[in-house]
Amino acid sequence: MAHHPADLSNAELRDLLDAATAEAERTGIKVSVTVLDRGGHLLGFVRDQDALLISGETSTRKAYTSVQLDAATADVADAVKPDGPFHSLPTALDRPLLFIAGGVPLHRDGVLVGAIGVGGGAPTQDHAVATAAAAKLSLA
Repeated sequence: MAHHPADLSNAELRDLLDAATAEAERTGIKVSVTVLDRGGHLLGFVRDQDALLISGETSTRKAYTSVQLDAATADVADAVKPDGPFHSLPTALDRPLLFIAGGVPLHRDGVLVGAIGVGGGAPTQDHAVATAAAAKLSLA
């Protein structure tokens, strides 16, 4: 099967997971990292053995939210506050969204190719790890 230009390659997937885990280690946080394709399907997941178990779920939901909205979760968190335009969105879908920083869409040549989600640190730390991994592969 031919590789579509809007798909992440296996090498890119491994490099994203490696870049995110290296950045988390560098900053001293224990995280889970999820990478989804542009359709929201799981491509890869890794969890530091000392990360909280819930970080696996949060990293996946952050990535899913990011790919669905084609936006960083840090950038849309205010939209779901009680007076925000998407107040009911977190509970409107069958698959739960998570509006906490740490999900980042991945783009190649302006085209959405997937998303990375990081969970386990403070939201700002998770966002920093996800954006560092995306930037390292020029997928930001």
